[in-house]
Amino acid sequence: MAISLDQIVPWGRTRREYDAMFNLRPVDLADGVLDCGGGPASFVAELAATGLRAVSVDPIYRFAGSEIQARFQAVVEPMMAQVRASPGDWSWTFHRDVDDLRATRRAALERFLADYSLRPCPPRYAVGELPSLPFGPGSFGLAVCSHLIFLYSDLLSEAFHKRALLELCRVAREVRVFPLLTLGGQRSPHMDPVRFALAEAGWGSEIVPVAYELQRGGNQMLRVVAEAG
Repeated sequence: MAISLDQIVPWGRTRREYDAMFNLRPVDLADGVLDCGGGPASFVAELAATGLRAVSVDPIYRFAGSEIQARFQAVVEPMMAQVRASPGDWSWTFHRDVDDLRATRRAALERFLADYSLRPCPPRYAVGELPSLPFGPGSFGLAVCSHLIFLYSDLLSEAFHKRALLELCRVAREVRVFPLLTLGGQRSPHMDPVRFALAEAGWGSEIVPVAYELQRGGNQMLRVVAEAG
């Protein structure tokens, strides 16, 4: 599906956030990592700087870095205004306050843009989107998906969620998704049907608490692994 840049909120996160959102340990990163829907996150750039294999896939990568940066500048203050207008929706345990959140998002963008501009080889930024990814089966040891699956349950159907999770399972041996709440702060209605579909396909899943919370109550991830036997 073709998208335009004005449909996108380029809101990236840092490796420190990813480590907390997904309970990441060094062993989890050893066999290659896919960041699905990573946008302007600095996670892949930070991993690559340590010599680890990491790839991000997102439709936003069809745009130039300058265009992504301009879009960030257009949305950052309206986004911060929305956060300030709904203080009860947020938990300031990881980030100190709204200003710290803005600074973190800007730092992630700048680190991403510096790496993105290098056009590294082999490529670390692939154009693509769920539910059909441009990778072969078992290409990665781990796939993570931040703030896409489940968050947009009001916009993305149950069928999409099932196909998306099964596609991530096709390309990685383990999948982790965060958060499990909708934009409205409710448990996604797609959670149980998705987990049932995964079980039918031979994948086990568990809901795991994590050490990250910004959206109040959003401190859990879904971990998916192939069932033994």
